[in-house]
Amino acid sequence: MAGEPFFIRQIVVFMDKGPGNLAKLTRHLSARGINLRALSVSEKGDFGTARIVVPDPDNCIEVLKEAGYHYRENDVLAVEVADQPGGMADVLDVIAGENLNVDYIYCMIDARRGLAGVILRTSDLLKTIAALQAKGVKLLTQQEITPL
Repeated sequence: MAGEPFFIRQIVVFMDKGPGNLAKLTRHLSARGINLRALSVSEKGDFGTARIVVPDPDNCIEVLKEAGYHYRENDVLAVEVADQPGGMADVLDVIAGENLNVDYIYCMIDARRGLAGVILRTSDLLKTIAALQAKGVKLLTQQEITPL
């Protein structure tokens, strides 16, 4: 799927669950100049996962490797949503109308540019892109989620 202009590279970091582990990860990335554009954290049993979107995924991966973090990478979509009641529901209605499942979704906000958006993964990213574009929903590229 690489090469699709609306695919955003997401990095999923696996870590032991425990006090301070998320702080340690984010401090390590910060110390190396990596700005998180979006973050979602979940846990299961004794471990947690941090889904992150960053401006420079290649650099972030190198930093994670050097620090010994376990990670994987996958593609997600970044979708602009109206920052008003029903904005997210409108986007989700389009996806549901195509009989697509939303695997997960989390928020992304850029107050400097007045951008409200979501990062999402569905059962079929290409079909999701086509459906959203047909309804005039703005999809963001990797470059558009990078701060100016």
